This record gives sequence, C-alpha cells and structure tokens, in this order.
Amino acid sequence: MEGELERLNSSSEKRYFPESLDSSDGDEEGSLACEDLELNPFDGLPYSSRYYKLLKEREDLPIWKEKYSFMENLLQNQIVIVSGDAKCGKSSQVPQWCAEYCLSIHYQHGGVVCTQVHKQTAVQLALRVADEMDVNIGHEVGYVIPFENCCSSETILRYCTDDMLQREMMSNPFLGSYGVIILDDIHERSIATDVLLGLLKDVLLARPELKLIVNSSPHLISKLSSYYGNVPLIEVKNKHPVEVVYLSGAQKESFESILRLIFEIHHSGEKGDIVVFLACEQDIEKAYEIVCQEGSNLNPDLGELVVVPLYPKEKCALFKPPDETEKRGQVYQRRVVLTASFGESLIWSNTVKFVIDVGVERRKVYNPRIRANSLVMQPISQSQAETRKQILASSSSGKLFCLYSEEFASKDMRPFKPAEMQEANLTSLVLFMKRVDIAGLGHCDFMNRPAPESLMQALEDLDYLAALDNDGNLSEFGIIMSEFPLDPQLSKSILASCEFDCVDEMLTVAAMVTAPSCFSHLPRGAEEAALTCWKTFLHPEGDHFTLINIYKAYQDATLNSTSEHCVEKWCHDYFLNCSALRMADVIRAELLEIIRRIELPYAEPAFGSKENSVNIKKALLSGHFMQIARDVDGSGNYLMLTHKQVAQLHPLSTYSITKKMPEWVLFHKFSISENNYIRITSEISPELFMQLVPQYYFSNLPPSESKEILQQVMDHLSTISAMKKEQKMCEQCPETTEQRCTIQ
Repeated sequence: MEGELERLNSSSEKRYFPESLDSSDGDEEGSLACEDLELNPFDGLPYSSRYYKLLKEREDLPIWKEKYSFMENLLQNQIVIVSGDAKCGKSSQVPQWCAEYCLSIHYQHGGVVCTQVHKQTAVQLALRVADEMDVNIGHEVGYVIPFENCCSSETILRYCTDDMLQREMMSNPFLGSYGVIILDDIHERSIATDVLLGLLKDVLLARPELKLIVNSSPHLISKLSSYYGNVPLIEVKNKHPVEVVYLSGAQKESFESILRLIFEIHHSGEKGDIVVFLACEQDIEKAYEIVCQEGSNLNPDLGELVVVPLYPKEKCALFKPPDETEKRGQVYQRRVVLTASFGESLIWSNTVKFVIDVGVERRKVYNPRIRANSLVMQPISQSQAETRKQILASSSSGKLFCLYSEEFASKDMRPFKPAEMQEANLTSLVLFMKRVDIAGLGHCDFMNRPAPESLMQALEDLDYLAALDNDGNLSEFGIIMSEFPLDPQLSKSILASCEFDCVDEMLTVAAMVTAPSCFSHLPRGAEEAALTCWKTFLHPEGDHFTLINIYKAYQDATLNSTSEHCVEKWCHDYFLNCSALRMADVIRAELLEIIRRIELPYAEPAFGSKENSVNIKKALLSGHFMQIARDVDGSGNYLMLTHKQVAQLHPLSTYSITKKMPEWVLFHKFSISENNYIRITSEISPELFMQLVPQYYFSNLPPSESKEILQQVMDHLSTISAMKKEQKMCEQCPETTEQRCTIQ
C-alpha cells in the first residue's frame, strides 16, 4: 500500500498534491520550465494556462488540505466517508482524485462514477470538472441523466443521476465498468440513493477491488457510521461563521415579511445576492410577480434588482456567479433567487450574502390506501435548515434570516429530512428490485425500511398490471415493462398499444406526460391571449389527444423552420414551453429506440380516425384503470372510483375550456391539496372500462354508486355476450337438427 501511495506522489503525479505535501527542493525556475512542458496524463496534451488558474482556485477550497489524507485512506480501505458542508468542494474534487487513483493503476478495475440526486448538478459538475481537468466534456469527463447521455468509450469520470446508476444495475448488477463509485448528496435521501447504499453492500463483498466513497453533510455521519461500521472518515471544516437572525413573529405573515426584508436589504446598500427559500413552487410564482412589479419602482441609484425563479425541472437551472464578461460595463445588479426545498443543491454562487428561510415546506406524501399524493405543509428538518445556512459558508459576512423562532427550530423541526422511500409510491422500486432478482426486499439492507403498507400496495398494483406471475416473480410482461424508464402504469399502456395498433400515438402521450408541462408560465394579463392560442390544439376526445396535437404541431414547426430561433418564436407565440417540447422529443426518441431494440410491433400512425381514438383509450385504460373518476352531480365534481375523494378538472383541461363535462374520465395525475385537481383527463365510456379492467381489481373496489352503475354495465355486456353466443349456436342449429332426423 505504501508503494502505491509513493507511486501516486512521484514525479509525473506530483502536481496532484498540494505544494505543502511536496517534499522536493527543486528550484523555482526549473519548476516553471517543467510546467511549460507538462502534459495532461488524461489526454496527453499540454496543460492550458486556464488549468493553472483553476488549480489555484481549487487549492483555496476547504477540502483541498484533506487530499493527502483522502488518497491514503482510499488506497488502504474499500469504503471512505467524506463529511463536509456545502461549498467545501467535495463534489468536484473527490471525483478528480479518484480519477487520478484509477489512472495510477491503469484503469484495471474501471473508471469513476459519481452520482447526483439532481440532474442539474450532474450536468454542471461535469462541465466544471472537465474544465478543471483541462479535458473535453463528453470525452474524458461526461454525464448521464435521464434521456441524455454525454459520454463516450473514452470517458473515465462520469457524473450521473442516482436513478441512472440504479437502472444500469439491471443489465450490469455488479457495475463492473467502475473501479470507484462515489455516492454524493446522501443527505437528500432519495429512493435511488438509498437503494444504491443497500445494494452496493453486496456488490462490495463480491468485488473486493471496488472502492466506495460516500459524500454527506455532517449531520448524517453518525447514521452512516453505524450503517457501514468502522470505516475511515474525512471531515472538512467550515471556513466562516454565519450570523443567524431569528424573526419569531414573522412566520404568520411570512410573505409580507419576505418582501419587506428583500427591499430593506436592497435599500441598505450592502452588496450581495439574496436567496429566499419559500414553501412551494406556487409561492415562487407569486413572489416572482410581486418582487418584479415592486422592483421596477425602486430607485435606480441603488442598482438593478434582478429576480431569478429557480424551479426543479429545468436541466441547467443552477444559480451561479455571473461571468466576468457579464459584469463589465454594467450597473450594479443584485440578484434575488426564489426557490424551495429542492434548491439547496442548486445554489452555486459565492456572491450570496443573504438567505431568507421561511422554515416550512410543502411535501408530497403518498397515501397507499387511496393511491394518491397529499401535499402537506410542514416544518423543514434541522438538517435542511443547516444546509441552507451553509450556502453562506464561503461568505465572510453572510446573514441568515429565519422567519421562525429558535424554539420552533428545536421543538417543531425533525432532526433529519425524511427518507423519500418512506413517503413515496414504491411501485417502480419494487419492479426494479424484482428485476435485479432480489428474492424479497429483506435481502437489501435499507438504511430506513420502506413502510410495509406501501410495499403491499406496490405488489398489489404490479399484480393488477400483470407484471407478476403466480409465484410473485416478474412475468414476461413485467420484464418488458422494466425496460422502460417510466412509471409502470405508463409502461403497461405502451405494451397494450402494441396490441391495439397505436404505438406511435402512445409514445407521444408517454413523452408529453413525462416531460415538464408544455404550457408556459403566464404573465399577468396574458391568460386570455394564451387560451385563444391553446384552443387551436384542443381535441374533443380529451387532454391526452390535445397533447398529441401540440406535439404534432411542434414537429411541423420544427420541420418548416429554417433555424432554432424560428421554433422558439413559434413556441413563444403560442405560449408553449420550448424546452419542455424539446425534452418530450428526446424522451420519445429513446422510447422508440427501446421499442425497436426489444422488437415490439409498431403500427403506422393513424391519428384522427375514430377507430384509432378508441384504440388509444384502450391502451390508456390498460395501464391506468386505477385512475378513473365519475362526475357524480353533473357539475364537475368527480368522485374517484378507488376512494371517496372528490376532485375538479384542472382549469387548463380541454373540458374546462370547452365547458363540456364528461361523466366518466381517465386521469393521469391527482394530488390532495387545497385545489383537488385531476390533471390530463380524457373521456372514457363505462363499457370500455368494463371490457379492459381486470375482474379481480373491479371486485376489490369499495362499494359505491359508481361501482353499482359499472356492475349494471357488466351485467348488460354479459347478457349481450350470451345472446350473441346463443344466436351463433342457433345459426348452426337447423343443419344439425336435420342431420339428426335423418340418422333417426
């Protein structure tokens, strides 16, 4: 082991260690001469001047002084835990050090992969690290996120979202192409990260040469240490203290307090950007509108107030320092970032001097009994509050305004952020676990075990979808369903579309509902103009068909445009989200590739015919028969078939716009909140539903008026079926009778 460490620290690798660790006494001029000729070992080309500039920035990071300790522990141990606050540099530097380790042993065990919870951070870290390593993105350093792969056979360090590494385990369970696996953002407690933590325990036993690095915030270290046992820990300390101001009376009128604080900070003349943590996306939209409106009336001598809403769905929506070219020749700009709980990992700027935290969040909690999410307002955890404080860690004079009391923080906030596995729908997880052939979930050592009720509901749903055989293992249907990076219900609808000759249309629907909403956020006063534009896409059969119309119109605009700018203008003119439609296009292409790879039948598109419309509804029902609602009073109050929740159609639904409310609808999304909207709905007939619903699912439905109506429909269909059968027999009867008489 000592020999390995010496080799890493010798001649050509010497630059990887801080100068304080370099024991050589060579003269400075000689060093500079060598630097001029120094080659990058990752691509064999001379280093650029930018490499040395960035190297100095890297050496100023808090984690840099721990490099020697980390490399020593990496050589001597299979698992290393790195504990550090946000902005300490662990997400960018640790993967580079691991790449140096793999290079030193000539990649004999594979390259490096580093997981991220958010696709935005995976992309931006890859870009940043490629720049720091002085190599090309997509070659030596790359990234893999859902529906986008920017890697090649040359890639030695890849950043990827945790769900993509999890999916890779379906075809490569022991992850043999990697010598070092880095799990980052552990404190986020996403389902995929928790699954990887558990499964990699077995992989490490099977592959003694594999190294696992776990990056986490300090608050989770005790839990990780007990989970992995006696493993080395690298701790990175914070650089600057942060002033915390508790405003205990502000929580009741948090919105007014936030606005007041923003403008007070701006009027104070203190330089620095502001980050505001709100409860949910709706609050971001509301605050954005108000701050923009009020900010336009401010004294221009104080500088420009630029409002930046930070949403979770856009790929590159990170808040970073402005480029030097942006700063030159401009008046002072103070940026106000509006975000929510998902934003802690997306703030990358060291220009932030003020953070305002409301201390509450709207969480999505899944209820397996009613198969629906509830949007619940509750306090954030103490660990989340600490993470928000760490955003100011690189600032020498940062100030955190907490719109709650110290007592609230100590008594009402939980110590840790809840694991997503304990609050989410686990159907996709169970399908994955079955696919990697783990006999029962007890064989995976989860840090927090999933709720038994959620597991039972997931198994029941997979059974209804015909994904399981009689022994509880994956059926042939289930194996094919797991190939699609989609919700199992949507995967089942795609498989059913092969039978009903509407694959082309169903792929479009799947892509459009998986991508972010294709409708743009509307500025005040634009609602009427937007509705007029959107009406041109409406389809009488429902929202799923409207989405097909929008996608086809986008394709036509793309084909008929001479440049990307023309497509963007077309989207802008129709109040459509161009980036969402581009994403839908990418998703659809990947789904089509999967269809071709596993050689499923693909019929020619026939959108617009009556038969095709019925077939699309059959395909949708085959996967979404658990998402049916009925208008119980003729006024748009829809009662769910599976439980007694009442909901309304979303205002942007085809039927809301045309004021024509169908009695029975299939819906794609529903969350219990102050507005119980069902989203993306299409009309179905009870007869079609009864033809396609699994009989044992229907028999398990709770008693209701809707179920009685459906039972009558089924009885009627059974009577018609019996009559047709009898008629068919009667058509054969005279000939048979005549033959019998002759014989007698």
